[in-house]
Amino acid sequence: MRRKMILSASLNLRNLSKLILPPLGASATSNQNQIESKGWIISPMDSRYRCWQTFMVLLVAYSAWVYPFEVAFLNASPKKALYIADNIVDLFFAVDITLTFFVAYIDRRSQLLVRDFKKIAMRYLSTWFLMDIASTIPFEALWFLFTGKHKEGLSYSLLGLLRFWRLRRVKQLFTRLEKDIRYSYFWVRCARLLAVTLFNVHCAGCFYYLLADLYPHKGKTWIGSVIPNFRETNLWIRYISAMYWSITTMTTVGYGDMHAVNTMEMIFIIFYMLFNLGLTAYLIGNMTNLVVEGTRRTMEFRNNIEEASNFVSRNRLPKRLKVHILAYMCLRFKAERLNQQQLIEQLPKSICQSICQHLFLPTVGKVYLFDGVSREILLLLVQTI
Repeated sequence: MRRKMILSASLNLRNLSKLILPPLGASATSNQNQIESKGWIISPMDSRYRCWQTFMVLLVAYSAWVYPFEVAFLNASPKKALYIADNIVDLFFAVDITLTFFVAYIDRRSQLLVRDFKKIAMRYLSTWFLMDIASTIPFEALWFLFTGKHKEGLSYSLLGLLRFWRLRRVKQLFTRLEKDIRYSYFWVRCARLLAVTLFNVHCAGCFYYLLADLYPHKGKTWIGSVIPNFRETNLWIRYISAMYWSITTMTTVGYGDMHAVNTMEMIFIIFYMLFNLGLTAYLIGNMTNLVVEGTRRTMEFRNNIEEASNFVSRNRLPKRLKVHILAYMCLRFKAERLNQQQLIEQLPKSICQSICQHLFLPTVGKVYLFDGVSREILLLLVQTI
């Protein structure tokens, strides 16, 4: 009995999204014990490891915003504070690579956790290890360590694009949150779409400014035609100008005050607008599905109420009947959210019998007609309800 109580207590909303689908023949108790970490092996469902993953996603968001900003706006005068922060972030990702060698994984065939260190290490080395290492190596720090100079140049900056490999962690986080019943699917999905949009706007604006900064004739650029000495202008004014252009182009507003001047800028805008066609369709499609799904039942309810009112007026039914009809339709609309009948039909027969016993057995047992009736007969009677 005590063991069952402990097991039922662990099956709360917090652990529900962490459960592993047990294979045939595996006990539920052993499946629950796999949630907690044991020894040196870390369970991927462990709460502490989940917190670590969330922290790493925050560092990914920092890297995704800072790297394009550094390459575009701070390439000529790198900031010491950002240089130190970048190396600290790389250190955290190096620690995460080490931890990954001790994180158990779910076997796709058996749906059980694999806790063998050799299997975990071989799986990681054969999948994401090389890309994780490449995206974590501090190339700038190593160059400064061996030469004593800061490496600059566009060819060197392209190595930093490997940091974008870390963005898969953000996708994994949003996928997990969308399946977690503790969070609203609507708001998680909206946050995901907003993050994709902001990242696209930021990267496009930074790269577009970099084209102007590298162009030999400053006056023949999109920002040079508006701000002649833009390199001496305040940093945030340049950044806001780039974001302003990126947003107006992505939203197809196109005021025309900032436009392409040279050939390189025109080519970039062509590809940017073609990419935005797909992104805009993706955003509109997702938002449409979210809005339609949220309003569909309400529109059906309003249509049913209107049809019922027309039926009452057309047949000149008394007001009392109209009130009863509308009250019944309102009650059915509220009850449909519970989906009780649909839920019960999906459950196994044994669980349905347990539900009936819990709901109706105390009431049936108090009825005077069943005084002296055995408990077995009452159970059979309740199960037929």
